[in-house]
Amino acid sequence: LKILTSLKNPLINFKILTSLKNALVPFAARFSVIGPDHPVTAVVGGHIVLPCHLSPNMSVENMEVRWFRHEFTPFVHLYRHGEEEFGQQMPEYHGRTELLTDGIADGNVDLVILNVRPSDEGQYRCSVQDGDFQEEAVLELEVAVSGSAPQISMEGYQDGGILMVCHLAGWYPEPEVLWRDLSGQLLSSSVETKSRDAQGLFEIKSSLVVTERSNQNVSCSVRSAHFSLEKDPSTFYMSDSFFPRASPWMVGWSVTLVILLPFVCLASFLFRLTGSKCDGSESSPRVRERKESRDQTKEFKSRIQETSKLQDFQYKGGRAHQGRASCDHVTDTNVTLEADMAHPWLILSEDGKRVRWRCTQQPLPNTPERFDNWFCVLGRKGFISGRHYWEVEVGNGPCWAVGVSRESVSRKGEISLSPEGGIWAVGRRWGDQFQALTDPVTPLPLSPPSRIRVCLDCDRGQVTFIDAGTEAPIFTFPPGSLPGERIRPWIRV
Repeated sequence: LKILTSLKNPLINFKILTSLKNALVPFAARFSVIGPDHPVTAVVGGHIVLPCHLSPNMSVENMEVRWFRHEFTPFVHLYRHGEEEFGQQMPEYHGRTELLTDGIADGNVDLVILNVRPSDEGQYRCSVQDGDFQEEAVLELEVAVSGSAPQISMEGYQDGGILMVCHLAGWYPEPEVLWRDLSGQLLSSSVETKSRDAQGLFEIKSSLVVTERSNQNVSCSVRSAHFSLEKDPSTFYMSDSFFPRASPWMVGWSVTLVILLPFVCLASFLFRLTGSKCDGSESSPRVRERKESRDQTKEFKSRIQETSKLQDFQYKGGRAHQGRASCDHVTDTNVTLEADMAHPWLILSEDGKRVRWRCTQQPLPNTPERFDNWFCVLGRKGFISGRHYWEVEVGNGPCWAVGVSRESVSRKGEISLSPEGGIWAVGRRWGDQFQALTDPVTPLPLSPPSRIRVCLDCDRGQVTFIDAGTEAPIFTFPPGSLPGERIRPWIRV
């Protein structure tokens, strides 16, 4: 200042003072914006805090804080003039962002994102501006979600083996599905289909054909870059007897048909040329043999398809574990029966725990809720979510069925005792073997047990049946079989 006062030119004095002001004032307000030097990972459906602060620490109450992605406007979140503004906020972030204002006086401008979505993944910029001075930090958000455990199901007979499908859903980012034999060696899947739901989560179905000559014991697991271990592997055990075999007699017939086919075609052609006629009341031995062969071949193919439905296997490992582990982490449910829904020929105990059939119709009102044709009764309590199990003692009765039904199942007239009719059950009919009530029914390679454990997983839409005495798996209706409505215990006697 002494130097300036010695200068005689006022214009030079003004220019020098202005330059000093422009240089010194911004220098006093300089700061750095600091963010994490590593990606921040969030879980879909949860919330995440994106950290950002000033260095050195100073209040940002009178500054502008702008969180944005690729464009400065529209923004993810904006704090200006001492308050938050939402006028030009990106629509996909409406109601899902919040600035943690408790730390503003200390230079903390952390942003909270609620209900994280897969689309939130990517780069974010934390910009702080004070007058003409502006700094920003760049940080990376990664989004991940661990979905359902892999579950192996059997889809049928294909290419001389059994088609196995490993299904998982609700994953992000896209995971890797791994098939292995019991020695840990990787196996190549034959087909893999992928899809994404409305939230952007991945659903994958990976298939593998298991032949009798290949390793019949396989496992399926899932691996994600965001998870250091393979989650909940499911293992499939298959016995030799599971693979259908043709008898030598059937093979001989097949070979004979192939050899004789040209001669049969020639004979048919000559028969038409001679104009011969028959009244249809009789058929030659050769025609009968051909018809029997077709019937036997059809029966053989049907037996193969039927065999491919049999549950002659046992899952081990993960949430797909059959046997007792199928009911791990589920609620032991106290089930009672609803008398107002029982057929008039069914008699319930006072505690609703026992039901028996009597060939005498009780004088009960025929309400819309009561079964009037099939001797059925529903549980008093229904389930819309969660995992539950209960056990039913069936004894050695000759005719019964146990399972679940949708609450809206038809109560009047003829009912389809199958998933198409809203019923998922196993049972025994007069003179018939033990079977799953599919359409058509699936014979079960087990003796009818005296006590059955019913395991209901509403969240996966799946029901599993287990022999409560031996812990042997009986039958599983695959995930997604049950509708998204209230499910009730169901009994038929």
